[in-house]
Amino acid sequence: MADLPQPGEVVDGFLVGERVHSGGMGVIFRVSGPDTGFPMLMKVPRLGPGEPATSVISFEVEQTVMAALSGPHVPRFVAAGDLDRRPYLVIEEISGPSLKEWVPRAPLPPAEVARLGIALATALHAIHQQDAIHLDLKPANVLFRPTGEAVLIDFGLAHHASYPDLLAEEYRRPIGSAPYISPEQVVGERGDPRSDLFSLGVILYELATGRLPFGSPTSEGGLRRRLWRDPPPLRAVAPDVPEWLQEVVLRCLEPDASRRHASAAQVAFDLAHPDQVVVTERGRRARTSGPLARARRWILAAGYEPAPLARPSSHLAAASIVLAAIATQHDNEAQFTALRDAVRRVMDRSEGRRLACATVIRPIPELGGSRLDETAAHQRLKHLSILRHWAEPLALPAGQVSFHVIESSDPAGALLEYARTNGVDHIVIGAPPPDVPLRGVLGTVSTKVAIEAPCTVTLVRPAR
Repeated sequence: MADLPQPGEVVDGFLVGERVHSGGMGVIFRVSGPDTGFPMLMKVPRLGPGEPATSVISFEVEQTVMAALSGPHVPRFVAAGDLDRRPYLVIEEISGPSLKEWVPRAPLPPAEVARLGIALATALHAIHQQDAIHLDLKPANVLFRPTGEAVLIDFGLAHHASYPDLLAEEYRRPIGSAPYISPEQVVGERGDPRSDLFSLGVILYELATGRLPFGSPTSEGGLRRRLWRDPPPLRAVAPDVPEWLQEVVLRCLEPDASRRHASAAQVAFDLAHPDQVVVTERGRRARTSGPLARARRWILAAGYEPAPLARPSSHLAAASIVLAAIATQHDNEAQFTALRDAVRRVMDRSEGRRLACATVIRPIPELGGSRLDETAAHQRLKHLSILRHWAEPLALPAGQVSFHVIESSDPAGALLEYARTNGVDHIVIGAPPPDVPLRGVLGTVSTKVAIEAPCTVTLVRPAR
């Protein structure tokens, strides 16, 4: 194996510059070379005498996963060297700050925790959609672009469903960063994207309280305690944490992955809509569980074996966010019924789906008109009531449905923006009436949504 490159050396057309980082697994240099339009880094694994075999395996994993991923939430892949001749990885350099820069300032205000959490959850959802799981999520592995988008780095411990899991084949002990590793990783399961949600929960807890929920264990026994011991409630550590945020974070930290959010997109949705979070005992919890509850969980944890999960992208298909666009300004019971039936068919396919019921109304001045029923508050309550009444026959659990009144003079634009911002996977909306001429059809709200939506759209028309 070749030695580390030296500044000034040219490697396969890349001019090696200064060394910017030296870690346990590899060394990172700035490089220049082919005009990519963005700054580049070269990562070279440590392969000298005495270096662990993990360095080689994790480098091979990172090289494979990085080449398979794309989008704004990962560094752009440029090139990779031959593993047998001169291994290296050239990727985009992200110039923004690392999430670890926020940690010393914790506890952060809830709004700041939510903002950072939304960005991180959105990035996780993007790689999960591409069948990758990070499995080493921690503040140091999250960077931010100047535009505010979170970028995930260091995929040396990752798993991609399309490739053999080399680390799982070679190691039977927990692999990851001890404070952030999930319970299923502790017992050797590396194929569940909800493992990243647990790590996300640890990060949110740390940002909200200034403490790690499970400390920094140094033994496998210490790691296993998170299978049966719950962390101190956030509000017991930082009383200013609102109940809704404790609800979201403690749900991410559930030992049983099936009790967490079904997807990172759903975590981002809850963080973006705190008024829609259903607060359960989790959010109101004031202390850790008593000895009897801990003993019961310890017995269950002794035989804990996570259930196998489908590919991340297949799992996400059953955990989608569905937007039902309801025109509450129009009293059209036939259309309401047809929309409800269509939504029921979509929601019945999986218990993991979330439904957002939304309507768009004209902007209302805060002071409203001269009558009580013309005030902005009254109008919003009126349309919220219609949405809730529309959804009642679906009989969905409270945490599976939310209601949103959007004020905009551009209904189609408002619905499209809502879908993009909230990671909506499927929009159900009423179709234009069949007697509207072609020119009129092309100008309808539903047609514009169907043409421009970033997701699946179902147009619904009542049966004649």
